[in-house]
Amino acid sequence: MEQKKITDLSQEKVIEIKELDKSFGELKVLSSADLNLIKGENLVVLGKSGTGKSVLIKIIIGLLKPDKGMVNVLGNTVDQITYKELLALRLRVGFSFQSSALYDSMTVKQNLEFPLVRNQRSLTKAETAKRVDEMLDAVGLLKTLHQMPSELSGGQRKRIGIARTLILQPEIMLYDEPSAGLDPITCMEINKLINDVQERFHTSAIIITHDLTCAKEVGNRFAMLTDGRFEKQGTFEEVFNSGNKQAQPFYDYNFIQ
Repeated sequence: MEQKKITDLSQEKVIEIKELDKSFGELKVLSSADLNLIKGENLVVLGKSGTGKSVLIKIIIGLLKPDKGMVNVLGNTVDQITYKELLALRLRVGFSFQSSALYDSMTVKQNLEFPLVRNQRSLTKAETAKRVDEMLDAVGLLKTLHQMPSELSGGQRKRIGIARTLILQPEIMLYDEPSAGLDPITCMEINKLINDVQERFHTSAIIITHDLTCAKEVGNRFAMLTDGRFEKQGTFEEVFNSGNKQAQPFYDYNFIQ
């Protein structure tokens, strides 16, 4: 499949990362890492397990502090703002967990209502109900309104997790391994949903994955994380047709088995 294209990107940086270092004891995870997310694009971050992809996401949303370097998100230097400012920033950045992170004791409706009740208390019950219906319709699961998470398939839970993230209308979406544990048909459905979210809600997104099939279908641009830094960035072809010794085994693992 050809790389997904997008037109009329503004080149405005909604995330800017410079010279980022992060270690845990003697283990250096990120080393002088540079990365930008441009407004309106889907940026795919690729790398083997344990290369620091999830650490990067946690630093972006302020769950971890960098040892060195600068992380700016929507005009905020993340490790220099107050906790109150960080909470406000997190409402503008949606995080889609690999596990979907739904509350098992709540219905789908209650799962989607929860962030609204907690963060947008000025909404009336009617406005909340309308927003829930709109988000479930956007992910094609309006009929699951009164179901429990245990009654849903893995792909449905992923979709509901994305709907719950979208309900606060974030400007940036962070997807952590969106196709992990899913069959090929369901993976295609999640890929389509990620593209639909970009087009319908005008989000900018970072998609963390080691699945190149997923990457090719959702990515406008690609960044390969190896040895703690992004040595290769660009189109799919620029990253994987470059003869790079780090990228080629990753490509072979996904497509030549």
